[in-house]
Amino acid sequence: MDSYEVLKQAVTNVGAKSVAADMALSTSLIYKWCEPSDSPSSGGAENPLDRIAKIYNLTEDTGPIQWLCEHADGFFVKNPTTTEDHHLALLPATQKILKEFSELLNAVSRSAERDGEIDIKEAERIRREWEDLKRAAEKFVFACETGCYRSDARS
Repeated sequence: MDSYEVLKQAVTNVGAKSVAADMALSTSLIYKWCEPSDSPSSGGAENPLDRIAKIYNLTEDTGPIQWLCEHADGFFVKNPTTTEDHHLALLPATQKILKEFSELLNAVSRSAERDGEIDIKEAERIRREWEDLKRAAEKFVFACETGCYRSDARS
């Protein structure tokens, strides 16, 4: 989906006039953001999503994207990169996920068995283990999607 389509869908849910009023912008600008930037009626108005993408492309800094994800009560996980030798063995990949999950459970268990509570330091360790698990799982799913576990994907 293109950025203008994403904005159009979001704006449609509440109405362009309401968005414009709440943002102290003109309704016509909001409508322009909901059209392709190369369309004659958009007047070349680059929408906020395109601008954020441009900032990322210029800086390669995911900070603004991470901030937006956190603001929407979510998180950003970058897809792992693939290389020519990215043909992986299925069993070790699944074992890696189980290892990371086990480490997360271990962190939770150690925190809870001590006093039945989780303090801030324990929560930080749990967060680190959770992030490791998410990375391992994302790498596995991405490898599945790119054919790394199919026999026809091997050279």
